[in-house]
Amino acid sequence: MTKSLEIPRKHFIEQLIADHPTIPPEAIVKEDLLRGGVAFSDDALRVAVGMQPKSYFIFSFDMIPIKEMGQRREDLSAPEEICLTGGPGHFRRTIVSVRINPHSPYRVEIDAEGRLVLAIQAGGNGDGTTDPRRDPLCEVQYRPRPSYYDRTLSSGRPLDEVAPNIEWGYLLYLTVYRKCQYFGFEEECQFCDINENYRQQISAGRPYQIVKTPEEILEALAIIAETDQEARAYTVTGGSITSKLRGQTEADFYERYPLAIEKRFPRRWISKLVVQALPLDDVKRFKDAGVQIYHPNYEIWDDRLFGIICAGKNRYVGREEWHRRIVDAAGVFGPDQVIPNFVAGIEMAKPYGFHEVEDAIASTAEGLEFFMSQGIKPRFTTWCPEPLSVLGKTNPQGAPLLYHVRLLETYHRILRKYKLTPPPGYGEPGIGKAVFSVSAFMDCF
Repeated sequence: MTKSLEIPRKHFIEQLIADHPTIPPEAIVKEDLLRGGVAFSDDALRVAVGMQPKSYFIFSFDMIPIKEMGQRREDLSAPEEICLTGGPGHFRRTIVSVRINPHSPYRVEIDAEGRLVLAIQAGGNGDGTTDPRRDPLCEVQYRPRPSYYDRTLSSGRPLDEVAPNIEWGYLLYLTVYRKCQYFGFEEECQFCDINENYRQQISAGRPYQIVKTPEEILEALAIIAETDQEARAYTVTGGSITSKLRGQTEADFYERYPLAIEKRFPRRWISKLVVQALPLDDVKRFKDAGVQIYHPNYEIWDDRLFGIICAGKNRYVGREEWHRRIVDAAGVFGPDQVIPNFVAGIEMAKPYGFHEVEDAIASTAEGLEFFMSQGIKPRFTTWCPEPLSVLGKTNPQGAPLLYHVRLLETYHRILRKYKLTPPPGYGEPGIGKAVFSVSAFMDCF
């Protein structure tokens, strides 16, 4: 579990903001919330009743397992995302994915005027212990529960389990395969808890299903198309398939979904697909199926660390081949439409990673240079050290916040160097406008 820091977090954040004036203060706080989580008071959880709840759309993105949540059951009551705005910090609108951590120095609570606020650890007691007092940073808003979240499909399955939305309503997230065939210590990506999260959700009684059929997806999207005007994109994704799933290869299995969606709802939403870096013939099939944006995530750049942290992907495909396939895909979709993700912070994961922030940044920058020099714009998810993952168990506090701030600086410096624009499919860029909730890279344009 992550414990409060001895140094008051408020003072640390204020110093980082002063030291890094090109990064919006809101983005620095957002990265800290993503890397270390947020707590909720009982009153703040009560206010969340009836608002959009966490859907656990693929990973847990929590810093505490459900079994340790006790009677509060934040997994059922906490919101999917929070919107930071106004308050003493004069925050511009900032959307943040909720990562539950009861021990966080940040807490959403109700102030004396009855407003939802984000408060931060304010001081210490001078004896190495933490003063429980917190100062408000900004106000907080929850997103209202979409009306279609209360609908069910003909099978009886809740619609919000089949097609939840994130990014403040911008993105429909279609996890069509809830597990991954990379499993066990020698194969699974060590930052990932997709299989363990599936198990804990089933144990907790959530109506998860391993595979969602194209028919179920279409039924859910038909309801959404009739009742919603906010969603602009959908992502089809799920775990990797190393052999076959229900007699189908990974390309066979995942191709069916955009093919069916685009036939029924042609260009109704921006279509995105997150699967492995697959051979060129498979990538062409995805393009023909109607996929507009392809996300063959490369996870981490460093050669040695990729072999350790992504051992299964290294064994089945290999790092160099993975990168070659990403570049080849740019020839099919166009460089602007190939957006590989990496997990920001695992470069510093103990015991394998870099010890110094600058060394980790230099490695990550090498990867950004490789891709951006070819017009390919990676994006990143801020590492949440989930305790159900291998690295989460050994790195409960994740990577230093300084790493994440330096990454934002480095990412945008290299982007400007190659005169690249914001990647498509993520909504409007810029502080006060961005909706991408799992890192602050879109807030910094």
